[in-house]
Amino acid sequence: MFVGTTRELSVLIRKFRIRLFMKNRKRNRKLGYDYSKDNLYFVTICVKNRICCLGEIDIKNTNESQLIKEDKKKILKLNAFGKIAFNQWIWLANQYSYVVIPAFVVMPNHVHAIVEINSLKAKENCKIKSLSQLIGAYKTTSSKLIHLEGLENFVWQRSFHDHIIRNDASYNRIYNYIISNPERWKMDSFNK
Repeated sequence: MFVGTTRELSVLIRKFRIRLFMKNRKRNRKLGYDYSKDNLYFVTICVKNRICCLGEIDIKNTNESQLIKEDKKKILKLNAFGKIAFNQWIWLANQYSYVVIPAFVVMPNHVHAIVEINSLKAKENCKIKSLSQLIGAYKTTSSKLIHLEGLENFVWQRSFHDHIIRNDASYNRIYNYIISNPERWKMDSFNK
C-alpha cells in the first residue's frame, strides 16, 4: 500500500511509465561506445515531420536522364532558415576547436554532415563533448536562430541518425553521398 500525497503518487506513476517506455525503446547509439573519442561520424538530422522549410531544389530541366548526368541542372536554394542551418555547422567547428566538419549539406528538410572529433586539436584543459552533446548544441542554436528569424514553430526531429565511419572506403562513399545529395533530391527518401 502506498502512503503519501496524491502529488507524490502522480510523480511515482509518471516515473514508472517513463521507465516502461524507455525499456521498450530502440537504442539510438551503439551500446558501450564512447562518442567523445576521436573518430569520424556521419550524421543525419531531420526537420520534424520532414517539412521542407530550409529551402528548395530548383530543377531547371525536367528530363530525368539529363538531370542525373548534368549536376548543374539542379540547384539547392536555401532560404533564410536554411542559411541559418548552414551557418551553424560552421559555428560548431569554430566553437569547438576539436571539431572538424569535412562535408555537410543542408537539404529542404534535413541535413547531413561528417563530424570529426579530433582531441589533438582541443585547447588545453578542454573537456571533449560527445557527439550527442555537439549535435544538441547544433540543434539548439539553429532552432533558436530560426525562431528569431520568424519560423516560431520550427522543430528538429527528436534525436538524430549517426554512423561511425571506420575506413577510407566508407568515408569516400559518404563524402560523395553528401556532396551529391542535391542532385538526387527527386529520388531521395526524405523527399515526400
